[in-house]
Amino acid sequence: MYYIFAYEQACFLQDPPSIGVKRNMVENCNRSSIAIDDAGLLISILPLNLQTRLVGMDVNRLIEVVMDLGRQPEARFDNGVVALDSHPVSNDDLTHIVGLIGEFTEDNRAGIERTLHRISAIRNRKGEIIGLTIRLGRAVYGTIEILRDLIESGKNILFVGHPGVGKTTKLREVARVLADDLEKRVIVIDTSNEIAGDGDIPHAGIGAARRMQVPRPGNQHAVMIEAVENHMPEVIIVDEIGTEAEAAAARTIAERGVQLIGTAHGNTLENLIMNPLLADLVGGVQVVTLGDEEARRRRTSKTVSERKAPPTFDILIEMTSRDEVNIHKDTTSAVDTLLRGFLPDYERRRLGVDGQVKVKQQSSPVAENESGEPARRNKGAVAEVPALTPGPLAIYLHGVQKDLVERVNRELRLQVRFVAKAERADVVIALRSRGSDPDLKLISRHSGAQVHLIKRNTTAEIRRLLRKLFNIVAGVGDKELRQALVETKTAINRVDEKGVEVALSPRKSALREIQHRMITDRGLHSTSVGCEPKRHLVVYPAGQ
Repeated sequence: MYYIFAYEQACFLQDPPSIGVKRNMVENCNRSSIAIDDAGLLISILPLNLQTRLVGMDVNRLIEVVMDLGRQPEARFDNGVVALDSHPVSNDDLTHIVGLIGEFTEDNRAGIERTLHRISAIRNRKGEIIGLTIRLGRAVYGTIEILRDLIESGKNILFVGHPGVGKTTKLREVARVLADDLEKRVIVIDTSNEIAGDGDIPHAGIGAARRMQVPRPGNQHAVMIEAVENHMPEVIIVDEIGTEAEAAAARTIAERGVQLIGTAHGNTLENLIMNPLLADLVGGVQVVTLGDEEARRRRTSKTVSERKAPPTFDILIEMTSRDEVNIHKDTTSAVDTLLRGFLPDYERRRLGVDGQVKVKQQSSPVAENESGEPARRNKGAVAEVPALTPGPLAIYLHGVQKDLVERVNRELRLQVRFVAKAERADVVIALRSRGSDPDLKLISRHSGAQVHLIKRNTTAEIRRLLRKLFNIVAGVGDKELRQALVETKTAINRVDEKGVEVALSPRKSALREIQHRMITDRGLHSTSVGCEPKRHLVVYPAGQ
């Protein structure tokens, strides 16, 4: 009985609502979007005991079902994970599902014909299937209203973001809107059948857009070029650009005047710049040597990184969640800014629960502006406080790779500037292996700067040190951190002036460590007393 119900429900949902009906549904929806899925058909391929368990759950929030041999099957929702059965998954369960779906391709993915669902297999060394990830695919209408002006601009657009954030769902809706609403000739390059579903007939979620399937994942770049040469598209949509050949094909398409909209592996623009295979999507990076005068003008070393060519994509969109994006409207300017060691400004858009799009210009905190003055900090930045001195922290590197420090600096969004002479530095960072270097001792003696040693030239070591220098505490809000620092400074002054011990407020252990370091640096003594969560520091005068 349930099998029949699920199949009928799925077939009904395969066809999207008419434009008029859909518009009314969208207007009545508090999130300005409507999800059309074939959840019933996906559930119908599961063993009967799992189907029965899912009936009483909120399938609208279901993301995927995970079945691994010898383990309990799990249903993963957007708000948690639920075990579907106390009995472990058997070979019969896996065989039952495999018999009801399409064939697996070379990338171990299969689907259900004319749906957007994806079934991915895990195999043992003999090639036998020992696990399945059964992911629910949805066509969500109305999701690109937050980006509609950019989509209609005709510019090339690249989406990046972590897996599961909704990039493919956005592409599917982009294809439908461009093909149906704007009546453009749209071709979708569908490597894993995720955009337009399994089978020869594409899912109605892409509207009138045409779909070209890719026989093998490694041939995606060839199909991209074939689409341009053979079918005269106005727009090409491609998911998961991940190789150098695909990046080159994307550039070829863009140079032929075809609008290109796609996704790439990476969470941010900076990830693409650092990726040698995909850097060409945003212009590529080359190392150049500057003359002495130009290096002094830029306040950099003579060897710097610069953009090699115009970016393939005019606009880059970083998806932080399904309803929130960060937009770099000028990829050229954003890349140049990053390569100069600064963080570019961007536009943040968020879809509110009332369906309204909220737009905010974000001025990212940067190391130093071109005049050499400290740049302003963003109020919404991650909790961070410079090391009790105004302006950017001047750093001199001794044996430490500058590009690694710059990478961490951009990641943490700190106020840092690099100096060529040690006497201008607030902090010297050196390798521990050079701790006994006579030059380092001379630098320390003449500059008066604090010397900090790291074990190895790695981003992890550098990140750990910069977090310590800038008092960055994971999981602690900016306001709480500032309160702790102000309280500690006030207590230190009171102990110095009156010679009495002062008890501080209870704080998290990470904050107490920062407070203790501040107190020790002033020549005072402190101890932690009490039990969590009321454990706190007591500051004592010197000599006690």
